[in-house]
Amino acid sequence: MPMTNDLELLSPAGDFEKLTMAVHYGADAVYLSGKEYGMRASAAGFTNENIVKAVEFCHNNHKKVYITCNTLPREDEYARLGPYMEFLQDAGVDAMIIADLGVFEKACRCAPDVKKHVSTQLGIVNSGTANVLYNMGAETVVLAREMSLEEIRQFRQNIPKDLKVETFVHGAMCVSFSGRCLLSNYLTGRDSNRGMCAQPCRWKYHLVEESRPAQYYEISEDNGTFIMNSNDMCMIEHIGELIDAGVNTFKIEGRMKSAYYTACVTNAYRHVIDAVVAGNEPSPIWLEECNMVSHRPYCTGFFYGYPGQNYGTSSYTQDAEIVAMVESCDEEGNAVLTQRNKFVSGEKLQLVSPQFEPVTFIAENVPEDTAHAMAQFELKLPRKCNKLSIVRRLRS
Repeated sequence: MPMTNDLELLSPAGDFEKLTMAVHYGADAVYLSGKEYGMRASAAGFTNENIVKAVEFCHNNHKKVYITCNTLPREDEYARLGPYMEFLQDAGVDAMIIADLGVFEKACRCAPDVKKHVSTQLGIVNSGTANVLYNMGAETVVLAREMSLEEIRQFRQNIPKDLKVETFVHGAMCVSFSGRCLLSNYLTGRDSNRGMCAQPCRWKYHLVEESRPAQYYEISEDNGTFIMNSNDMCMIEHIGELIDAGVNTFKIEGRMKSAYYTACVTNAYRHVIDAVVAGNEPSPIWLEECNMVSHRPYCTGFFYGYPGQNYGTSSYTQDAEIVAMVESCDEEGNAVLTQRNKFVSGEKLQLVSPQFEPVTFIAENVPEDTAHAMAQFELKLPRKCNKLSIVRRLRS
């Protein structure tokens, strides 16, 4: 079991807005990608200039920055890695997340002061591999999602105490083993191991007989045709068990998801981790918070056995949507907001902030000139809150 001061909440930062929300809502560290070498090619990615700004912002807020270098680079890309890694070290990044042994060795040479984290893409499932990586210089290993809680417990007992263990605790799951899928490559030419997966596992499939090309027959499994569609992971009710098993870092998936998602999920896990460490029973409201963001049906991954599939649909659901962001607020709750979605007087809303549990209230005296997104206006909120607090509409 790790020391409680070694515990870390790691949140996704697909762009600077998401990074800001992750930091504001309680992440200990964020992970992000440059313009190359990251496993989310369709995410915006950070320019070198913005990486420098991100490190400065996070360090000023006593947070860490991890840069993903977890694609499998081809020869020309590998040749460009050295200068990029030297830049990352000069920028002050705290760690690189790496999936390739050649990249790992080059990082040790070109950026010796930057810590090395081994990506889940390498597929670590046993202590033998972890110990080899530790001897090479790894500080953290990100375990394959396919490991059970009991396997992690045994794994922890057979590795050095100062080798940190990181696991995903929330977000989308892959139908293949830790992302090692060629379906996207075959159907679309987009390489899943280079950050360009088209997620064909989420598609709806039918069967076509050779002599009847215009007739499509539904492939039905449990009354559905999404035969490869995975559920999403949510381990917020099991943080204590993960700590007992020896997990140090709790990682949230979702660099391509919204800043609202980053804020709400980070906020929920922050409160639960803090409650567990303090020896308190977490409020059930934080599980409810996970339903307030866009998600597929939740499961507990492989931690307690087979996670199951969602054969009926690949659609997302969420119980709330953001309508405004707080720009400023005084002691009486008089706030300046920036609109994100239209709302009107009489609607049931919630105020979300890192400082307290969500507060439900009825909107009153909403100005009529807020018909367009990003309009600023004044509104009375139920209590004082900080900048970047969220006002959202409940969906019932």
